Amino acid sequence: MTMRQANTSVAMRSADPGVNLRRGVAAVLLPALLALAACSPEPDPPAASIPEDGWYEFEGSWNAVGRRLVIPLGGDRRASLLELNGPLLLAGPGRPGVGFTAQVIALNDTAVGFVGRSVWTNEKGDEVYSWLEGQGTSRNNRITGKFIGGTGRYAGVSGRYELSWQSVIETDDGTVQGRSVDLKVRARLPALTERRP
Repeated sequence: MTMRQANTSVAMRSADPGVNLRRGVAAVLLPALLALAACSPEPDPPAASIPEDGWYEFEGSWNAVGRRLVIPLGGDRRASLLELNGPLLLAGPGRPGVGFTAQVIALNDTAVGFVGRSVWTNEKGDEVYSWLEGQGTSRNNRITGKFIGGTGRYAGVSGRYELSWQSVIETDDGTVQGRSVDLKVRARLPALTERRP
């Protein structure tokens, strides 16, 4: 393309101000609409998905990283403090949302078992609180959680969940990475059930 052709092309583009205006509006509105869609809150479940008896049953997958502090208690017995944090994604038609960020603080004694507390936080900042207990041994690492309350759309939550913990990485400095296996949840969510028409 010669310099004259390039100048003619530019002149033709700028000769129609309507085209330039439409391009400018599209260049501003399209990114704004995409940002708005990305930031829009998760919609509440449609009324048809609210169970008649008020109990939601669904599954999930939790991947977490954190730290473990271990002390010996003689022989093979050990006690450890564990702090974990990571995404908990929900699955199944009964799920009340997409997922949470889940945090756990726990104490495990290899001779007595596992006890802990957890908070799940969704993208709006609504929280679900629970306590955890289990055997916490390599032979029986099944953990049971009981919901003890929540905020926002999870206010008044009750119910239980179960999972097994599978460590993927444990380093000498206490770094832990792992995941849940077979996470199953049964929960009653009054704040959502009351919205049924």
